[in-house]
Amino acid sequence: MNRLAEFVYTVATSANRQKTALIVFGIFLWYGGVAIMIGLSPLLDNLFHFNVDISLTIRLVIAAVLFVPGVPMVVWSITQCFRSQGTPVPFKPPPGLMTTGIYGVIRNPMHVGWTLVLYGVAVLMHSFTLLFIFMPLFILVHWLYIKQIEEKELEKKFGQAYLEYKQKVPMWLPGINKRK
Repeated sequence: MNRLAEFVYTVATSANRQKTALIVFGIFLWYGGVAIMIGLSPLLDNLFHFNVDISLTIRLVIAAVLFVPGVPMVVWSITQCFRSQGTPVPFKPPPGLMTTGIYGVIRNPMHVGWTLVLYGVAVLMHSFTLLFIFMPLFILVHWLYIKQIEEKELEKKFGQAYLEYKQKVPMWLPGINKRK
């Protein structure tokens, strides 16, 4: 296990005082990063004269198609974290392995939901930068985080149960790449 994954595991399984500060830091890092992406994208679009010219009607339809599955995935995932006495923040995760509901279909519904929602926002804003630069980076950062930190921490915490779950349930999309 790498140092960062070990750090997340240590904090998540301890009762130390810095846990609260790290939870707050995680919330600000997440929402701050999203706010920066959304706030910078129109500025960069204007600066570099990037233009995604799609009619408002088409943007609304595409955004709705993305929001309809994305918003419930995010809300349900966050609600399940709190119901199980945890948070979505890695420093205070749910105490048990979540494998029911949508977690029985994909392993990372919160990440998939946020990706859909943010792509919907990007389409509504008709932002080239958000659609084609920030969102691919967002997905890459999430994939790296999940592979390098979260999965290692879950393997250490739940052992064989997580390995079997990981073998059965795909990371992102139902029925695609059920292995890892």
